[in-house]
Amino acid sequence: MENEQQQCQQPSMKSRFKRVCVFCGSSPGKNPSYQLAAIQLGKQLVERKIDLVYGGGSIGLMGLVSQAVYDGGRHVLGIIPTTLMPREITGEPVGEVRVVSGMHQRKAEMARQADAFIALPGGYGTLEELLEVITWAQLGIHDKPVGLLNVDGYYNSLLSFIDKAVDEDFITPAARNIIVSAQTAHELMCKLEEYVPKYSGAKLSWEMEQQLGYATKSDIAR
Repeated sequence: MENEQQQCQQPSMKSRFKRVCVFCGSSPGKNPSYQLAAIQLGKQLVERKIDLVYGGGSIGLMGLVSQAVYDGGRHVLGIIPTTLMPREITGEPVGEVRVVSGMHQRKAEMARQADAFIALPGGYGTLEELLEVITWAQLGIHDKPVGLLNVDGYYNSLLSFIDKAVDEDFITPAARNIIVSAQTAHELMCKLEEYVPKYSGAKLSWEMEQQLGYATKSDIAR
């Protein structure tokens, strides 16, 4: 156990991930801990030599995590719909910005580019993005790790809701294991590096995915 903790304390030179997708708020939030967590997550990615894909904004937590990764010399890829550019990008954009036509394309492209997903604190948009990639895992579209950075208990209510849904037989105990959560960026990255999928849902066929409007499994699950 002690050796495992020591291993976790030192980010490995070679991460299993090439690029991680981060969902987070375009607001900095009221609690300074959220802002600090965004910067710490960015630094963790840099230390582990992981690139970032995110929603493309330069404000709020999005701006902090992307700037931390960019300043650390890693590649930053922002995916943003045309209509959100005036709202979420102020001044110079951070890293590479890829403009897409709408929200569905944005989410599918972020998922296609990423090897894992992390949600920092955020609002409706962050929650919607997080739940969609969890649902895709449940449907068997991908088996990439999904992490929740539960800063100062921000997501306690969400985790309680999910546990209640398990108790009431709306979510299976196996599907509950899709979500990995931790209170610090370092602990979360350690858990994600060690993550082994425990849930095996029904695999959607390519035809079903297209009917549902998703990108093809080969794109998202690559």
